[in-house]
Amino acid sequence: MTIVTVGIDLAKNVFAVHGVDATGKPVLLKPSVPRAKLAPLIASLPPCLIGMEACSGAHYWARLFATFGHTVRLMAPKFVAPYRLSGKRGKNDAADASAVCEAVTRANMRFVPIKTVDQQGQLMVHRARQGFVEQPNATINRIRGLLSEFGVVLPLKAAVVRQQALQHLEDLPGWANTVVGDLLSEVSHFDERITQYDHHIATLAKADPAARQLMQLPGVGPTTATALISTIGHGHDFSNGRQLSAWLGLVPGQYSSGGKQRLGHITKAGDSYLRSLLVLGARAVLVAAKNKTYPISRWATSLAERRGYWRAIVAIAAKNARMCWAVLHRGDAFKLPV
Repeated sequence: MTIVTVGIDLAKNVFAVHGVDATGKPVLLKPSVPRAKLAPLIASLPPCLIGMEACSGAHYWARLFATFGHTVRLMAPKFVAPYRLSGKRGKNDAADASAVCEAVTRANMRFVPIKTVDQQGQLMVHRARQGFVEQPNATINRIRGLLSEFGVVLPLKAAVVRQQALQHLEDLPGWANTVVGDLLSEVSHFDERITQYDHHIATLAKADPAARQLMQLPGVGPTTATALISTIGHGHDFSNGRQLSAWLGLVPGQYSSGGKQRLGHITKAGDSYLRSLLVLGARAVLVAAKNKTYPISRWATSLAERRGYWRAIVAIAAKNARMCWAVLHRGDAFKLPV
């Protein structure tokens, strides 16, 4: 029988492949396929539907398999887990491949868009920058911990730690002086790297017309604009801006039953990096709104007075997400609100 659906459990070196025909009968069972043989195996198959979990290397394999004429779909692992027959076969690579093969054919399954090489490259810039942002904080905390062993207790603020640690440097004995000095030098090196990657992101934003259009929105800078475009492209996978806002976890979770609607805290689902960028931009919008009379500024100010600071911040971030979708989806047809 002809193979119509294939599920692949991705890994680093050994993969599991599960293929079924039109009736759902397994006709291709490969529980252990070496990495070097996976591409030739898939290339030898007739055009079919291939499902994979969205994990490390998934976008690379999806682009490669698409060149062989296959239709490739990526899914979040949490949506595949319910289709695993745990009670019968347990957790193994072959069972995972079978679950992927089953999940990819479901009518209501939600798929992950396949990223291009350029999108992945731009996201690497953001991931590297975020790592350089986190490492100075860890190094500064290490400096505080080491200095406390010598009776020097510094406050939490990073700038104060740098200044006071430098002042106490000459008073430290022997190797302690060397270690703290090296750590302070490392923090300065991270600052240079962050500045360098900020320049990279500004260059990416300047070269992309969609990013330049996004940056016209209040609270959206080069980092947020390029991160959004690298992650969701032009937003064609969302039917409207509310879906993007919900995907980012900026909407309240619902706990309704018996006709009673209960809305709780925001879900915080989706990409935490994008959500944090939108929230930081919303804080800047709310600060600047106090001195402006634009309709959006008046709305933000009155919302903060009625509902509190953090609810207003989340609401502004959600509104910005919806407007970002409109910019990406409509392109030049989008008109910035007055």
